[in-house]
Amino acid sequence: MRAEHDRRTVLADAAIELLASGGMRALTHRGVDARAELPVGTTSAYFRTRKALITKAVRRLVELDAEDLRQVALAADGPLLAPPRTGLLGPAHLDRLADATAGFVDHMLGPGRVRTLARYHCILETVHEPELREILRHGDAARAQMCALLTAAGIPRARAEERARRHLACVDGLIFDRLTALPGSVPPPGTPESRDELREAVRGLLEIAVAGGEPALPRGCAPRPAPQAG
Repeated sequence: MRAEHDRRTVLADAAIELLASGGMRALTHRGVDARAELPVGTTSAYFRTRKALITKAVRRLVELDAEDLRQVALAADGPLLAPPRTGLLGPAHLDRLADATAGFVDHMLGPGRVRTLARYHCILETVHEPELREILRHGDAARAQMCALLTAAGIPRARAEERARRHLACVDGLIFDRLTALPGSVPPPGTPESRDELREAVRGLLEIAVAGGEPALPRGCAPRPAPQAG
């Protein structure tokens, strides 16, 4: 049974790599066999349909993301979104949270880039396969924790839920913006410059989530010029 579980995991990891490199159209049973360096027909033996294969890949993404978040929380020296003991979100707490979040974002753009690309392809697939959306609700746990943190700081529950949703949507947008940026337009992931810019951007977003109001665009997040009418 363990061997079967391990083989399914190997196939799911190969599927994630295919999604990242070629999108949904690249995800075939034969393609996964080749990427995993396994005999033709292996993937079909474990996942009879393409939908079953996609579902397993999505579940594997969620599993790996959860482990990454756990490691980031440990790196932050405690629960990443744990409310401060005083209930007040002071500068030190926001700094620690911004630093840990920036590290996670930088990781998703560097070592985690393959999974990040695969995730966006899967998110688009949920438009046509709504049942996958329930599996890929990768932001739900973080949103609940962020809401709890804001509520503990004295923000009414309904307002905290909305601010938490907007904050995490902005962080996700930050990842997408960096992922699709032109080469040389943003610092490469894994560099101090990348971490510094991400930290500053996230710190600004946190201040908005706590205080409300309209954001001032952090450095590195200037709007792209609108295309000129020709």
